[in-house]
Amino acid sequence: MTEHSVDVVLPCLNEAEALPWVLARIPSGWRPLVVDNGSTDGSADIARSLGATVVPEARRGFGAACHAGLMAADAEYVCFCDCDASLDPGLLSGFVRAVAAGEADLVLGRRRPRGRGAWPAHARAGNLALSRMLRRRTGLRLHDLGPLRAMRREELLGLGLTDRRSGYPLQMVVRAADTGLRVREEDVPYLPRTGRSKVTGTWRGTWQAVRDMRTVLAEPPYAPAVVGHTEPPYAPAVPGHTEPTRGAR
Repeated sequence: MTEHSVDVVLPCLNEAEALPWVLARIPSGWRPLVVDNGSTDGSADIARSLGATVVPEARRGFGAACHAGLMAADAEYVCFCDCDASLDPGLLSGFVRAVAAGEADLVLGRRRPRGRGAWPAHARAGNLALSRMLRRRTGLRLHDLGPLRAMRREELLGLGLTDRRSGYPLQMVVRAADTGLRVREEDVPYLPRTGRSKVTGTWRGTWQAVRDMRTVLAEPPYAPAVVGHTEPPYAPAVPGHTEPTRGAR
């Protein structure tokens, strides 16, 4: 799909083995932004050799990498996808079409595991707990807070995202709900990742992520101070679809 201007943010930390598969599935005409978050396995060089734009981000953290990609983007639509071959970025075409058609403002991929070990039990438990907390906080009836997502760039920037760790994807959803944006889920296959997860590969990593996200959920309702966007200062924080849901304000 080339009728829309789209950048795809791909946070990357030592994903040399997965990059060829991921980049080969970026829709034609879209720009992949591989955000190198300190890789030591040659990921950045591989990404460049495959035609991707590499964005360096020295500050470690999933949110730091995602936000660096957002700030480097200049397309009308910005998508996010993990760089570990667990999710197919080609599926984002439908997400962007839904946003462009006005069917939703933020489209998320609801992960449906395919294959043994695709989604460990502890990671599923953490995701379920967060989904319930999100419902209590915003009224959104979501089942997953997965990393495959699409939204208009200007609306993303207007959310003033400040988390730079594991809470970044959750803060995006919470603030979208707080500002009355429509959030929708689409089922997507979730494959066994290539390599070991930096977050959900262990119980400790999973629950550290949950702790980061609990901090986000404890924030007061978000209200932009002004119309438009100014970059907030860096402040590190310690298949079927559902109909679009308008966030509680």
